[in-house]
Amino acid sequence: MKQSTLSEVKDAVTPRATLLVIGVIALQLLFVASYVGALHEPRLKDVPFGVVAPQAVAGQTVARLEGLPGSPLDPRALPDERTARQQLVNREIDGALVVRPAGTTDTLLVASGGGRALSLALESLLAAVDKNQGRTVRTVDVAPSSPHDFNSLSSFYLVIGWCVGAYLCASILAISAGARPANPTRAATRLGTMTLVALAGGLGGAVIVGPVLGALPGSVWALWGLGALLIFAVGAATLALQGLFGVIGIGLAILLVVIAGNPSAGGAFPAPMLPPFWEAIGPALPPGAGTWAARSISYFHGNDMTSALLVLSAWAVAGVLITMLAAVLRRRRTAEADGAPGPAVRAP
Repeated sequence: MKQSTLSEVKDAVTPRATLLVIGVIALQLLFVASYVGALHEPRLKDVPFGVVAPQAVAGQTVARLEGLPGSPLDPRALPDERTARQQLVNREIDGALVVRPAGTTDTLLVASGGGRALSLALESLLAAVDKNQGRTVRTVDVAPSSPHDFNSLSSFYLVIGWCVGAYLCASILAISAGARPANPTRAATRLGTMTLVALAGGLGGAVIVGPVLGALPGSVWALWGLGALLIFAVGAATLALQGLFGVIGIGLAILLVVIAGNPSAGGAFPAPMLPPFWEAIGPALPPGAGTWAARSISYFHGNDMTSALLVLSAWAVAGVLITMLAAVLRRRRTAEADGAPGPAVRAP
């Protein structure tokens, strides 16, 4: 009896199962390290920042802001307040200080639609700077977030939902019909399925955050297009990883999209508040590109979206090409194996 139980345990605990469990533990620890590492201590670092002031004091103000401990700002002089407002709407800068030497109150321009946490951090910093100079600062929000979009997080949550749906759909296709498509036709069928899911999921998400909940004020059609592209990009990338690595590809997709992509997306804390590693990788991953584009659509008239759309398009194209190539190679290997002669049988 004891020997039988031991044999069953040995049969159940295969090397493959052991490696998969170890992989899950590794993903778990990476999840903790990535989220806590990115978000545990947000601080301003080289935030693009405009300074509007008379020529006599503009240089001094820029120098003073450049010399702040920890280099929280990357200040540059701007000719007038109109230019500062336009650059904020164009997403070229994240804030601007309008200095009025004749009085004792300066104006801080922010755009909370790009991230409420960043706007609040700038308000706190500039209030302290002006206080040291015996001045006060009032804040004007040039691109405010919706009153139904708490802390400007709705765009981020929308993107998370789209990404989760994408890799879950690709994973379900793998579980139901095999991780690796047997031939290019089946691979194309999976990609076609992802296209339908992308169109439906993109529209559904855009309608929920727009007309249903009133969380985001942007164009439903533009958000639909963004959602469809994002879902397809993540889904195609997941299919590609499955085509290359089998079921392990699902874990790799989670590593890229969830573990690396979500904390670096700029959702909870915009990019200038993240540590250098996460700030660098965020724009190149689907959650970061999607969050940036969703906020641009919602609050910045669609400005400065080209890079984000190119990133998502690159993921989509690469996913399609790799998925199809992996299927072609798999069919070729299968055909070669089927056509290989068996071992010679000696005549009796």
